[in-house]
Amino acid sequence: MQKKRWRALVVLRKVLTCAICSIALVALFSVHVPAFPSSKVPKFSDPFKLPTKRENKYQKLSAERSWTQELAPSHSKSPLPSRKLDEASGILEMEKLWKPPSNRDFVPCANPSLNYTPPAGSRGYLLVHTNGGLNQMRAGICDMVAVARIINATLVIPELDKRSFWQDSSNFSDVFDEDHFIEALAIDVKVIKKLPKDLANATRAVKHFRSWSGMEYYEEEIASMWEEYEVIRAAKSDSRLANNHLPSDIQKLRCRACYEALRFAPQIEAMGKLLVDRMRSYGPYIALHLRYEKDMLAFSGCTHDLSQDEADELRVIRENTPYWKVKEIDSREQRSKGFCPLTPKEVGILLTALGYPSTTPIYIAAGEIYGGDSRMADLQSRYPLIMSKEKLASVEELEPFINHASQMAALDYIVSVESDVFIPSYSGNMARAVEGHRRYLGHRKTISPDRKSLVRLFDKLEQGTMREGKNLSSRIIEIHRRRQGSPRKRKGPISGTKGMDRFRSEEAFYVNPLPDCLCRKELPIVNNSLTMR
Repeated sequence: MQKKRWRALVVLRKVLTCAICSIALVALFSVHVPAFPSSKVPKFSDPFKLPTKRENKYQKLSAERSWTQELAPSHSKSPLPSRKLDEASGILEMEKLWKPPSNRDFVPCANPSLNYTPPAGSRGYLLVHTNGGLNQMRAGICDMVAVARIINATLVIPELDKRSFWQDSSNFSDVFDEDHFIEALAIDVKVIKKLPKDLANATRAVKHFRSWSGMEYYEEEIASMWEEYEVIRAAKSDSRLANNHLPSDIQKLRCRACYEALRFAPQIEAMGKLLVDRMRSYGPYIALHLRYEKDMLAFSGCTHDLSQDEADELRVIRENTPYWKVKEIDSREQRSKGFCPLTPKEVGILLTALGYPSTTPIYIAAGEIYGGDSRMADLQSRYPLIMSKEKLASVEELEPFINHASQMAALDYIVSVESDVFIPSYSGNMARAVEGHRRYLGHRKTISPDRKSLVRLFDKLEQGTMREGKNLSSRIIEIHRRRQGSPRKRKGPISGTKGMDRFRSEEAFYVNPLPDCLCRKELPIVNNSLTMR
């Protein structure tokens, strides 16, 4: 009998033990694993989903405020998630990565002076054939607006370059808002869409305006041509006006033309704004102008990290492009002087050293990267959240722009200007134009890589005499401490240079419109006197 009782007690203990364990497991899973039926899994927002027709009606969106008039991107500050000091300092460091430099109270001041008058009676018509890619043409168009003012001409809407490397068939109205351009410049220059019919077959002077010319050249040599011709055609538009030493009202006119009158066509602005919104859905983002396309490498002769077959392909392209004057280029010398674009791998090392975490959203503002996915592999492994217009938009959305290099470049331009941080891998026309526009809009953060200094560090990494880590990071951060887009006066010519080299060495007007178009904001006068009652 006693034996039976003992067995029953053992069985009871086992049952109780199992019951307690079961209760504990249920409690554990109920707290840490929220269960829900598979048919009711929450739907997360998808920035890659196709927009509805209502979201993507370009023409209706054209009436909205222009993207160039928006405020700088808002930075959402995350609340401190922990009381720990190290975590709090980590968040402060993250905020520094995105914080723009102080604008030191500089604001746009491109309005004309009180003595400025509307355009007088036109003496003739100025036809303009622009040359180069999108941003080279942009600068040229704005210069020709100023030239038309100087020589008292009616400006005919410029003709875009259709013979450049990109073979783009776009007309002015395909890329820019033609009507807005005409209206915005009404008090400055008379602009018409086409030459009057009675002058279609008139004898015209075709002139290569002298590069980097000042007022005297245009007022005397070019304006004197009106005595023989009613129509003057500028065969090229790039760098035809001096960067410095021009009247204040002419400089301000260049800024009004560039940053206010020369607005992109409504369908481009709408698509660009849509891309910006989709990038911002990931949080603050970097726009990386990765100038590592075939044409750039062929033109510059930069072949570092490329195979012999790739280097030979680029050499053949350079030799067969007649308007590229330099054919024999020493790639190593180019790179050592900082004249080569950073490779995608080198950009990845730079971003890591600057402190940007692997979760940073990056927008690639570029055409097709030479070498494709294999060339991007190292950067992609460091920063998986790499986006482009082709990833953010559907084939249907991009279809109107896809075969037009200038229109595709315009989309990249918009996303780059609106980014929280802009980093160009090379200081070409796009990089310079975006930097100047960001300065005009409030000195948004623009990190300009010191390629000459970086190459020396990257070579040490390859040679094994230096490793990635704290030492490399501190050196790269220090190198770029004063290269983040803060206000500064436009740089003059390099000391000792003469002639055309002197003008060529100056910082371009559209890279930095200070002091001509940016002034310190006047603070309100505060009356500190005591009021007696």
